[in-house]
Amino acid sequence: MVDTVPRQIITGQKIADHVKRLGDLYPPIPLDSVDRTVNNPDLVKQKYSNVLNYLARVELEVDRNVLELLVLLPDVDETNRMFYADVWQPQEIQHGLILDRLQQDLDMTPSEPHLDVSAKIKMLGALAHFEPIQDIAKLLYYLTGASTERQAVLAYNQLHTGLNEMGERAISETIISPIKQQEPGHFAFYQMSATAMVQNGELKPWQMFLARVLREKSYGLVGTNAMDRYKADMGAVVLDLGMEDGMDEYAREIGRVEARLLWANKQGMEVPPYIVKALRESVDLYRERAAREGSAG
Repeated sequence: MVDTVPRQIITGQKIADHVKRLGDLYPPIPLDSVDRTVNNPDLVKQKYSNVLNYLARVELEVDRNVLELLVLLPDVDETNRMFYADVWQPQEIQHGLILDRLQQDLDMTPSEPHLDVSAKIKMLGALAHFEPIQDIAKLLYYLTGASTERQAVLAYNQLHTGLNEMGERAISETIISPIKQQEPGHFAFYQMSATAMVQNGELKPWQMFLARVLREKSYGLVGTNAMDRYKADMGAVVLDLGMEDGMDEYAREIGRVEARLLWANKQGMEVPPYIVKALRESVDLYRERAAREGSAG
């Protein structure tokens, strides 16, 4: 069943208080606070190299994400500025630096984050100076953030469990655990912000319609950047974390906010179909690439 909109009204002050609390509770994780001891480097690399590389790159792409926000939201308010500049970016960049250092300890190639703002973002940004368009862009930004952070939460939970089962408690408890503690607060910010926009009727029916069209046409999984090579990389992550068999449930989890807010008029839609399609495409692209590389070898 699709979630219903919470009865509790979410105010701007409540969101601002949440952002301040995130900053107070979770300062960026210092590099010297983690224990990168790995008992069986070869096994960790064999099992989770794709996952570590992907997560490190995505976290390090936060600087591009900030640039995209400046393009999409030229008239950003103080709460959003405080979130992305004072809380989210400092936390995420440390996640990336720590994970990148860990993968280099495992003799893996350092991350190469994709830092170019796409032409699509620039085009939408050129229109975002018109307030009705900026409101649509803001809702899509919140929905993207909610989906992205939920993907991160699920990935870090799976990675934490897997590393513990392997006996790699140092990196599990001093790296993955602190990182995964910070991600739910980010998700909550995006969910609250998107919900507030819809609850408050900030978008007219035509804006909601356009938001649905744009979301369906432009949806991408975290870190895929509308590029097949990154989509294939994401497919490897899905498989390595053992999420393929539960793909529909995974899609439902990462799409629950937009299912509730964007598609409430579609009775019975538990998960937007474009999310399931994106997941299946990523796995297919990875398998096609693995088959090509296997035949080439």
